[in-house]
Formats: sequence, structure tokens, C-alpha cells
Amino acid sequence: MQLGTRWSVGAQPPARLSPEMCAAIRAVEGDLLGFDTTQWRWTLTWLEGRPIVELDDGTRIRLSGDGTVVTESADSTEN
Repeated sequence: MQLGTRWSVGAQPPARLSPEMCAAIRAVEGDLLGFDTTQWRWTLTWLEGRPIVELDDGTRIRLSGDGTVVTESADSTEN
């Protein structure tokens, strides 16, 4: 695993992320409207060349094996 970068909720995601990943990030951030996320950050890491972004609350966005974007909420019961 390779650490990428961190950025604040609402800030521009790193340019090296695909438009699909950026859209998924914006969708999650849209669900957070009304919450105080001023101290929340996204963390970008790379696993086997694929990006994984994780929000401080545990929400994770990643690429699946076939290249589709998968969003796993922090309160998800799936493993």
C-alpha cells in the first residue's frame, strides 16, 4: 500500500483520480450537508495501483476488480 495524500471535505480531490472516483466523492459529500465536517479529511492510498479514498468517519471509496467504483459507508454491515 502506498500513501497518497489528504485533503479536506469540500476541497478539490487530487487530479490523478478518475472522474468516476471524483463523482463518488462528491456524492458522499452531498450526503453530509448539514453536518459539521470542517475537521474531516479524505485520505488517498493506493493498493496494487488502484486508488482507495477513506473519509475520517470510515466511509471508503475504491475501484473493484472490474473498474467500477464501490462506496462502502461507515455504518455498512458488509465486510
